[in-house]
Amino acid sequence: MESDPLSLQIEAIIFCATESITVEEIQAGLEDHYQSKIETTSILASINSIKEKFSSDNFSFEIIHVAGGYQFLTKPAFQSSVGSILKQKIKKRLSTSAMETLAIIAYRQPVSKPELEKIRGVNCDYAIQKLLEKELIEIAGKSDGPGRPTIYRTSKKFMDYFGINHIGQLPELKELEPIENKIGEDSDQ
Repeated sequence: MESDPLSLQIEAIIFCATESITVEEIQAGLEDHYQSKIETTSILASINSIKEKFSSDNFSFEIIHVAGGYQFLTKPAFQSSVGSILKQKIKKRLSTSAMETLAIIAYRQPVSKPELEKIRGVNCDYAIQKLLEKELIEIAGKSDGPGRPTIYRTSKKFMDYFGINHIGQLPELKELEPIENKIGEDSDQ
């Protein structure tokens, strides 16, 4: 299968993108490069051609539509071995408090810091700061509530990281039944 010059340019753009890249972003880059109008249909046709090329078992990665754009990702058959290597390289993980805060933001967004703290029962300043630094959340504006607190939502990087296109693809929260703490055995005597 021979690739046309437009498909090769698009393949290189998607390959070099550090996160998913939209058709509009690809189009803007190509139009700047070629100094002429590039039709969306041509870009989508090229993306489909590239997807077909990388669907072969000769490649360990493929182009996936994620977070409203396209990104090269490892095929499922190789994710476990790649995951093992990445775990060894990642030194700083999110703390439990940051993960709890992120989960609340993901499921309740947009949400303010006072709302987060009411749910968690503790101060969330440090967790919010870390999540902002890692670009997993972003500021969505100001609340109309007293003091007009900042409200937060998940970011495009969050969607990329979790491989989803919209928040509706998050797993559903299941109601948990409380577990009774019992010591010893019940006595029927």
